[in-house]
Amino acid sequence: MSEKTIEISRVDPVELFGVNDKNLKLIRNRFPNLKLVSRGGKIKAIGEKSSIDEFETKLDLLIKHLQKFKELSENNIERLLEDKSKELDDLKAQMNEKDEILFYGNHGLIIKARTFNQRKLVKSIQKHDMVFALGPAGTGKTYTAVALAARALKNKEVRKIILCRPAVEAGESLGFLPGDVKEKLDPYLQPLYDALHDMFPAEKLNEYVENGIVQIAPLAYMRGRTLDNAFVILDEAQNASRSQFKMFLTRMGKNAKFCVTGDASQIDLPRNTPSGLIQALQILKNTKGIDFIHFDGRDVIRHALVKKIIDAYDMVEKNKEIEEEK
Repeated sequence: MSEKTIEISRVDPVELFGVNDKNLKLIRNRFPNLKLVSRGGKIKAIGEKSSIDEFETKLDLLIKHLQKFKELSENNIERLLEDKSKELDDLKAQMNEKDEILFYGNHGLIIKARTFNQRKLVKSIQKHDMVFALGPAGTGKTYTAVALAARALKNKEVRKIILCRPAVEAGESLGFLPGDVKEKLDPYLQPLYDALHDMFPAEKLNEYVENGIVQIAPLAYMRGRTLDNAFVILDEAQNASRSQFKMFLTRMGKNAKFCVTGDASQIDLPRNTPSGLIQALQILKNTKGIDFIHFDGRDVIRHALVKKIIDAYDMVEKNKEIEEEK
């Protein structure tokens, strides 16, 4: 039996261990064979020396993460305490890189990548002209992509931003709604407007829209176009049919960046209509120049319950697959 007292004075103990020791409870669950006693700027670990050494290493990572990114959420802790060596190596590398502000948004809003895979997406879009950002709702895929597009426009890397979504209900079922086609379709595009309003003042955004510098449209409106000098985002890509998806990907012109975001677990297409996203992932997975960033529940930045909901649904799907295999 060994004992070691570790200094944690580099950070605020409340920020490290959480209000009412919420984070410390998570750490204790990861090290059940250790007795951990926190007092002020120190924590005492009692147990086997090998477990204490591992705990000290992990605690140092948590402290460095808090120092670097100024936050330590439950999802951060979960990822840092896991033993996935490749992912941990990537996270350590991120902690050694310069903390990059993506954009200074409306009303002085500072916009930057907040999670492990958001930071991977930022790095990937710098190296690849086409990136797929895939994963559950609430992980900030679209918001990060829009921030990257806004930055590219500001830096004059592109001349326009094009944001589109499949409008899976844009047929007869919308006919009863009042207004013209734009007014019928705007509800499907609202999340994109919401993100843009964080990036640009209303007057500036209206000016960009009127001059065609920022374009927001249903996916069907992309047919026949060649998208040059543009940062193009296809959001909710899982709801594009196979023909729509191929049409979109082949719109890519010179000096263009394409970012595709989607969640394969939330397909709203009519029955017997295969998702173009699913097919594209299979066809393009080994294509040089295209990258795939897979978000998961640990990247969720909405209410803490969202992660639990995603995990619960994932468990049901896994059990279903196991039953089908039997």
